[in-house]
Amino acid sequence: MAQPLTLEDLIGNTPIVKLQHIPESPDVEIYCKLEGRNPGGSVKDRAAYGMISAALERGDISPGDKLVEATSGNTGIALAMIARLKNLHMTLIMPENSTQERIRTMRAYGAELILTPAEKTIEYSRTVAEEMGQSGEYYLLNQFANPDNYRMHYRTTGPEIWRDTGGRITHFVSSMGTTGTIMGVSRYLKEQNPGVGIVGVQPTEGSQIPGIRRWSPEFLPEIFESERVDRTIDVSENESVEMTRRMARDEGIFAGMSSGGCLSAAVRLAREIDSGVIVCITCDIGDRYLSSPLFEDSVS
Repeated sequence: MAQPLTLEDLIGNTPIVKLQHIPESPDVEIYCKLEGRNPGGSVKDRAAYGMISAALERGDISPGDKLVEATSGNTGIALAMIARLKNLHMTLIMPENSTQERIRTMRAYGAELILTPAEKTIEYSRTVAEEMGQSGEYYLLNQFANPDNYRMHYRTTGPEIWRDTGGRITHFVSSMGTTGTIMGVSRYLKEQNPGVGIVGVQPTEGSQIPGIRRWSPEFLPEIFESERVDRTIDVSENESVEMTRRMARDEGIFAGMSSGGCLSAAVRLAREIDSGVIVCITCDIGDRYLSSPLFEDSVS
């Protein structure tokens, strides 16, 4: 009889799928790694599990302790889920304009939420979380400076991509928020083949794309190392929305706006090369955005 699985066993080993309709050249293959297949519905399950598990193993925290973290959504859901499994109390700080689906999911997992003014953005949420961590009552995970964030992607996401493409990958494209995904995957893929191009995606000035950030210098994640990214591509809010809708309509992939932004960058990259294998991260699932305007009037 097979050994029963725990929820943690389901984190990672997400599938990559070859796009059939959006790519414009038969010589450039584009694959999406479907991180919405994680049990908490996003790529952030990996970092949440990595950060909490490592802190427990080191003895930095113990069951029953109080954790705090700032989030724009997916990380909070993942942390709420993992914290409950590990008998930890989770308090999440997030902007008040986050979608109701995200807010209610976090509360369903038993997390306490503190909503901060939307106009102050996630940067203010980070400040509040840091102040709470400094009080001594809470342990701040600090995904923006925590190396266990990118280490989880080095151990899992990168090897999975290399394995599932048979080492054929020529370019990796990832949205940049905390930058944990791109930092960890870049480390691994460059060790296998230094020629693999690492492409980061960020929003154009003024664009609001949940999950993709253009940080002010003082809030740039400490885990980010610019030399690990070969180039960045800026995507607009409008093109991210349109590509997210196309993903659902043309490829049957229902995801959030950051995934559309990431794929927009991948398609732009594909036009610049004669042949190649591009893998991009599809960060989460589209259900979390149904109360937002993302999928309004998307039928064509």
